[in-house]
Amino acid sequence: MSHDQSPTRLPAPCIIDAGIVLNKQDIKRLLTDLGRVRYIHTLDGKLQSQGEGCILEVFADAQRSTLIANHALYLNVQSFDYLQLQPSAEAETYFDLIQDRRQLRLIPLSNPLQEQSHRTMNVEALEAMVTQVLSAKWDVQMDDDSDNF
Repeated sequence: MSHDQSPTRLPAPCIIDAGIVLNKQDIKRLLTDLGRVRYIHTLDGKLQSQGEGCILEVFADAQRSTLIANHALYLNVQSFDYLQLQPSAEAETYFDLIQDRRQLRLIPLSNPLQEQSHRTMNVEALEAMVTQVLSAKWDVQMDDDSDNF
């Protein structure tokens, strides 16, 4: 083999709506934006628990646990071997976190597009309020200045 030849580089994986994600950073990125979810926890295919909650934190730390309690989900991607994306009958994607015989299915209840739109509206409303407050402050200062003459 010649030194001039370099090994062929494979392109990075591209997963769209279905597939298996092994990279912990990719799993973390996918889970971070989910928001509100319905979760179904199974062990050996048998239902252990289910409920609804909000994903409050997604992290990767071999010393910390995945915790689900009081409608709050703290997900450690190190707790799972991989994530499987699958489309539902309604053409929405759900997320199966797999570790040996354990499966934690996350079904999104919130839509990132709607939440982003809501956040944008909140930012615009906040900017409008700040503008009004600053304008009112300027009006008060101008009134005070005119009283001094």
